[in-house]
Amino acid sequence: MDKITLQRTEKLHPLVRGEVKQIIEACNAALNGRAKVRVTQGLRTLAEQSAIYAMGRTQPGKKVTNAGPGQSIHNYGLAVDICLIIDGKAASWDTAKDWDQDQVADWNECVKIFARYGWDWGGNWKKFKDLPHFEKRMITFGNSQVRCTWRVLSKMAKDKAGYVKG
Repeated sequence: MDKITLQRTEKLHPLVRGEVKQIIEACNAALNGRAKVRVTQGLRTLAEQSAIYAMGRTQPGKKVTNAGPGQSIHNYGLAVDICLIIDGKAASWDTAKDWDQDQVADWNECVKIFARYGWDWGGNWKKFKDLPHFEKRMITFGNSQVRCTWRVLSKMAKDKAGYVKG
């Protein structure tokens, strides 16, 4: 796992940090060398979300999200965006390329691994496909499972560090 990915992973919700590291390691192992996963975005502040939401609305550029502040699972540290780093140099978001030549697109190998751990892929969304995006479906607090939607998470109490708690 590269240094940037490790730093971004350490800012995720404490309940998913270890799991995301396992997912990234499993993806990297499955990709056999040329491509490695990099987390390009993890925890996102409300101010960062507000700035991204403004793009294509009140700021120049195209719309990149439909989620306002507090409406992104990134705001709760329970989502990651990824890219593939090819040969340690170039970033790729190519979802069809088979860098390891095993007859399966490298991106799809990662999608399947994230799914095994209970993460949803933004590429499966109907209205606004977000190919680099993965978010946790359910999180367990003690004996309780919570669906990871922004409406549920926004109503939950936060710990001293600002993460939702059960």
